Amino acid sequence: MGLLGNIALGKYVAGTSILHRLDPRTKLLAVLVWMTAALASRGIPAVAAFCIFVIGTTYLSHLPPKLLLKNLRSFLWLLMITALLHAGMTPGHLLWHIPWLELNITEEGLQAAAIFCLRLGAVVTAASLLTLTTSPMELTDGLERLMRPFRRLGVPAHELAMMISIALRFIPVLAEEADRLQKAQIARGAEFTGHPIARARKLVPLLVPLFLAAFARADRLAIAMEARGYRGGEGRTQYRQLQFGTADSLAACVCIGGCFIMWWVSQLGRGLLP
Repeated sequence: MGLLGNIALGKYVAGTSILHRLDPRTKLLAVLVWMTAALASRGIPAVAAFCIFVIGTTYLSHLPPKLLLKNLRSFLWLLMITALLHAGMTPGHLLWHIPWLELNITEEGLQAAAIFCLRLGAVVTAASLLTLTTSPMELTDGLERLMRPFRRLGVPAHELAMMISIALRFIPVLAEEADRLQKAQIARGAEFTGHPIARARKLVPLLVPLFLAAFARADRLAIAMEARGYRGGEGRTQYRQLQFGTADSLAACVCIGGCFIMWWVSQLGRGLLP
């Protein structure tokens, strides 16, 4: 399977770990808070603390690390572009000049590249852990419960939650469809080798059949939902009621404590604390 098929975002792996048993609202809020804290952090120590937290959470999920590493491999091109832009466009002490790209690699640029790559990789892994340990039904229920207070403002909470859940569920489906189309074109003599820019150009012919397949799947899904009597969130009841437990309280405390540790490490690294 190609790189597109390795994307773990949107997939669900059934399990009985602590992460699987947590309330979906706890996981959604924890991921949102931690992503915000990670994106707002400055300095390698704070980002390293976030990476350690993600590694510990991965261990608690009992998921194979190979699955998450394959997911990061799919985003390797984005990490490389991010690292190159920060390393070559950050002013500072010059280390290396690339004449054919007119880039000046600086010491501060390499530090910024390391920070942003670690941050991006950890954020992608955290988002993947959310979908890997939460079923689509639980994710929809959790999103709907969190957005329910906004219904008084006219926000269609159920419909938005359903749309987000379906969009996440379609990510691995479309990735597998793209991988299947790529293999079909390779069997017909197409080549997808060469440098990254050439490979990106050769992937353009895949977009038209991929979009057509996506629209066809969406149309079949809409027909299936109408055939089953789906009419939105009005008057719908839930068989399984979400309830916060002791594990959710402990997870919230760990999340808040981890954010405080990240802030403390960031301030300590910048010399703002005695």
